Order: sequence, then structure tokens, then C-alpha cells
Amino acid sequence: MVRAEQRNRALRAEYRVKERPSPNHDERKLPVSMLVLHYTGMPDAQSAIDWLANPESKVSAHYVVTEDGEVIRMVAEDKRAWHAGRSWWRGISDVNSASIGIEIVNPGHEWGYRDFPEAQIEALIPLMHDIVTRHGITRGNIVGHSDVAPGRKQDPGELFPWGRLARLRLALPRPTKHLMDPLWSDSAFMLALERFGYDIKEPEEAVRAFQRRFRPELIDGVICGECRAILLALLLPKPTGD
Repeated sequence: MVRAEQRNRALRAEYRVKERPSPNHDERKLPVSMLVLHYTGMPDAQSAIDWLANPESKVSAHYVVTEDGEVIRMVAEDKRAWHAGRSWWRGISDVNSASIGIEIVNPGHEWGYRDFPEAQIEALIPLMHDIVTRHGITRGNIVGHSDVAPGRKQDPGELFPWGRLARLRLALPRPTKHLMDPLWSDSAFMLALERFGYDIKEPEEAVRAFQRRFRPELIDGVICGECRAILLALLLPKPTGD
């Protein structure tokens, strides 16, 4: 009962939205079925927000969540923000048209990647819950930028608290129970990875993206028994984790 109450409080916490409109958007061609999480990958929040609002940048996001927990709306949800770039997930190549994009302020791997502050995650959780509830987005379609663009992107990265979101049913869990290595060949693993959702045109980068999300303690691009067991569990109807 206590855990359920804590979960409900976290999901339904109030968050206030500031407006900073970006001109970088156009019309959707697909209904919203995905939520894509990014880190800003810039030295500070203001630089990132200014860049996302700059018409010359040709990039944007629906929301930005700062490190102190401020939520900034930059593009209306009914518009197509330009956050995912060249990307692919579960057969969808126009990810921008099918998704809501959230930029989470963090310097990223280039500028000093660091843990995401508590205030930031506490603001992100109810925002995500609100979005996925209104649009009916399933956990399998709550993804990171690296999931949809494995050859180009690393964000939100291995420090992002996917496990915490999974416990709130805001992401798929990392399977941890009843794991069994199916002993697939590497080519069979790649076919299973594509079936799960990843673009496998660059196989090693696709494996790294999978590891960054579901086995972040070792991101080496090498297919191993643990990776095979995790992927098999994810393909089952109800993957079980912590």
C-alpha cells in the first residue's frame, strides 16, 4: 500500500510549465505513439533553450526539463517538433511525426556527462505520465534518442534512471528474473533486435544502444549470453525486472 501511494504521488505531482515558443516545427503526418527522451548535450540550460528557439538551428523539442526542475514548453504537442532527426523505431522512419520529444538538460558526453539531479527527475516523471496517459503511449514506445538513432546518438545515456521510470511503469524494465540464454547466433540476435524495434543497419552501434539502455554497466558492442538473455526476456509478453 505504501509503495502504491508513493508511486501515485510521484506520477501525479504538480508541475508548472513555462512557455518559450520555438518556430522550428511543422505539421504532423502520423498520430502520436512515441515519447523520445534526449539530453541537451550543451554546456548549460540557457544555451540549449536558446538554440532550440533559434530558427537557424532547425532543431526543437516539445519540452525542456532543466536541472532544477523547471518545465519549458517550446512546441505544442499537436505540432511536429524537430528533435529526432534521422531515426527509426519499430518500422517508423518519421519519428518526429509520431512522437513527443523531451530534452533533459545535461551537458552530455561532450561537455561533462553527469548524474541527473533529483529535482529534474521529480519534474520529468509527472510530465511523462501526463503525456503517455493522454496519448496512450505504451512502455515499449518510451525510448531514448540513442534507441531510435543508434548510429548517431548516445542520449540520454547510461546514467539516465531508466530503472526508476520502469518501476513507475514509464519505461520497460530491465529483465532480471528467470533469464535464459537462447544461444542465438549473432545474426539471429540482430534479427531479434530488429524485431524488438532497433534499426540494425549498423550492427555494432545497434548493440551498443541496446546495452546503453538495458545493460549500461558494460557498453562494448559485443553480443554475449547476458545480452541474448535480456533481449529474449524483452520479447516475451511480460518482461520482469526489479
